[in-house]
Amino acid sequence: MALGNRYKSAPGAGTVAALILVLVFGSPWYSDWSVDNTNPGTAGGWWLQLLAWPHWSFDTDDSLRDVIVGDLKAILVVLLTALFLYLLPGSQLARARGTISQFFAGWAAYIFAGGFAALLATLFLTNPSLLGAFRAAGSGASYGLFVGWIVGFASLGGRRGTR
Repeated sequence: MALGNRYKSAPGAGTVAALILVLVFGSPWYSDWSVDNTNPGTAGGWWLQLLAWPHWSFDTDDSLRDVIVGDLKAILVVLLTALFLYLLPGSQLARARGTISQFFAGWAAYIFAGGFAALLATLFLTNPSLLGAFRAAGSGASYGLFVGWIVGFASLGGRRGTR
């Protein structure tokens, strides 16, 4: 029996897509590859490096606090994507599954998640500043704008609410 759209929820599908984006493209292996093998002066190279924005890493030499604070941005992107997918009402009010409002709700959720994750993660830096928080939120929202369409497509067609 194939699992179709009637078995997946739009927030769940969008959250899984965000998790896969962060796990795969935020990994240390992909981040290193994108820096070494792409040219940020081209559109394709810039986008491939942008995919690695919420990067995570683990190092046995670092303390647990340093690992958590360093990876907080990547963790918050996934958690806030789930939160915003549940909170954005556009696709919940849509009459039919798979409407364009679900696509835009998923995309917007990822834009908001990227911006707020960067903003909140800057608070845990050793020397946080308001300008640094604004710049980080801008880079997070930029990441969400150029990558969030993937989450939008993932949430497209999912079931919203209960019958």
